[in-house]
Amino acid sequence: MAADRRTDGRTAEAAARALLLKAGLIEIAANASYRGGELDLVMLDGTVAGNATVVFVEVRYRRSRAFGCGAASVDTGKRRRLIHAALRFLQDHPKYADAPCRFDVIDADGDPTAPRLEWIRDAFRADDA
Repeated sequence: MAADRRTDGRTAEAAARALLLKAGLIEIAANASYRGGELDLVMLDGTVAGNATVVFVEVRYRRSRAFGCGAASVDTGKRRRLIHAALRFLQDHPKYADAPCRFDVIDADGDPTAPRLEWIRDAFRADDA
């Protein structure tokens, strides 16, 4: 069962990546893992005038909404882990260290091969956690 959930999550993550690429974002990294946290996707958003923004994307997949949406599961603890991982990523990639950053969440549900995706831009801020 855990392997099925992992496969479903990876499939939904691929759909989320495709959505972001279609929207004009550029992939920097995927599944960047650090002690205490993992970044599902790290993208560069140059679609807004000005500096390109580094976007840390958390993809949350739920087969159904019976227990709430996936985005609701990004609680304070998860936000802290994502922020920590983002800081580590920026340390490891100094060329992005001075770029504006944001945290997005993609809430995916339904059939993992064709999930319904809701892209929540700027879902939370580092100083909120």
